[in-house]
Amino acid sequence: MSDKKPQAGNAWLKMNDEQIKLCNQFSMGYIDFLNEVKTEREAVSFIINKALEKNFQPLEQIPRIMPGNKIVVNIKDKAAALLVVGKRPLTEGLNLVVSHIDTPRIDLKANPVYEADGLSLFKTHYYGGIKKYHWVAIPLALNGVVYKKNGTPINIRIGLKEGDPVLTIADLLPHLAKEQMEKKMAEVITGERLTPVVGSRPLSEGESPVKERILQFFKERYDVEESDFISAELQLIPAIKANEVGLDRSMIGAYGHDDRVSAYAALQAVLEVNDPDITALCLFVDKEEIGSTGNTGLQSILLENLIVELMHLSGPVDYFSVRKCLSQSYALSADVNAAVDPNYPEVFEKDNCSFLSQGVVLTKYTGSRGKAESNDANPEFLWKMRKLFDDNGIVWQTGELGKVDIGGGGTVAQYLARYGMEVVDCGVAVLGMHSPFEVVSKADVYMSYKAYLSFMQAF
Repeated sequence: MSDKKPQAGNAWLKMNDEQIKLCNQFSMGYIDFLNEVKTEREAVSFIINKALEKNFQPLEQIPRIMPGNKIVVNIKDKAAALLVVGKRPLTEGLNLVVSHIDTPRIDLKANPVYEADGLSLFKTHYYGGIKKYHWVAIPLALNGVVYKKNGTPINIRIGLKEGDPVLTIADLLPHLAKEQMEKKMAEVITGERLTPVVGSRPLSEGESPVKERILQFFKERYDVEESDFISAELQLIPAIKANEVGLDRSMIGAYGHDDRVSAYAALQAVLEVNDPDITALCLFVDKEEIGSTGNTGLQSILLENLIVELMHLSGPVDYFSVRKCLSQSYALSADVNAAVDPNYPEVFEKDNCSFLSQGVVLTKYTGSRGKAESNDANPEFLWKMRKLFDDNGIVWQTGELGKVDIGGGGTVAQYLARYGMEVVDCGVAVLGMHSPFEVVSKADVYMSYKAYLSFMQAF
């Protein structure tokens, strides 16, 4: 077997000086986005604001759907949709790009604040597939929203501005870690020990004086009571800035590439679409990292609800028209894939896996082992995508998620395919996926943006 699969070529070598300049400019905008947007709610706010700046109109302000309409939809502050209405009727389908804006993290429990051994800590529950030991001994920020008893929302963002305090989960010192270091990596840090240190100064004498000072902090700064944490959505995320990586500045390191890299590229693409033949729709969804559940994940009927509402603005709606629209659509499941890591070659089958800086990745199937829970794209659609990318000068490669029996993973592709539409996964290769500091190639990010833009104006 060959050492690596045949490549279309390194994307950097496929770009001229002007394209490389545009690539770097695009990447700096993406870095700014990553440093600003840390949660799904912040992502939705960013998306909505950018759309409004580009003259997209909220759906509730549209009296009737007309070709050329640019529409933005806020779905419960946790998901969003941007669409540019095409010349053809909706029953002929959509060109749909779907990314997810949630990322692996650590959530606070409903009753999070407690005291032990003179320290105040938070009780937590991790969200998504993480290596728990990654989250120990690094600076953490606290982000999210609290709804007070009277219904007032309070936004909390601590640890990301210069001069802010940060939190951290302390690790056991190596001098006392003999037994710990003999454990399997999955057992070294348990979920119940993902408890960040929150404070150490007592408010006064009493039963839990350090906890009381932390509660006083929330009361004085945010007017939040301990009982208000029950109606809160608070996340611990790495307090680490996105930055250029490599002495050649060719890569970007950050928390949240999976999948905000696709969300950002898709957003920038749809903002440039004008007067398409087929309606272009960018959907930014929640809960992918925990199975696309809930009413803002793609296992819900949020896509159907959106199509019904759009068709309602064109006239009477019937079930057949909605189903026809969805089944006639083409979709990109805009999600990342794993880049071959030279430190761990044993888990990759290099003839079929993706590499950093080799362009955007077309992934025919995801799933685990025997393609379980995979979409497995049809070859007719893959041919269309190959031709589209080649015709538009987009550097691309194929990929899959490691060796067959090693593991695997899924995307939202399967939840789109159930409508009958043609779907394939398309995104960038990532080093260190699901870690607090993932790495992508600037060239791949730029090629994903070009891929999404060409797709939304195709067919």
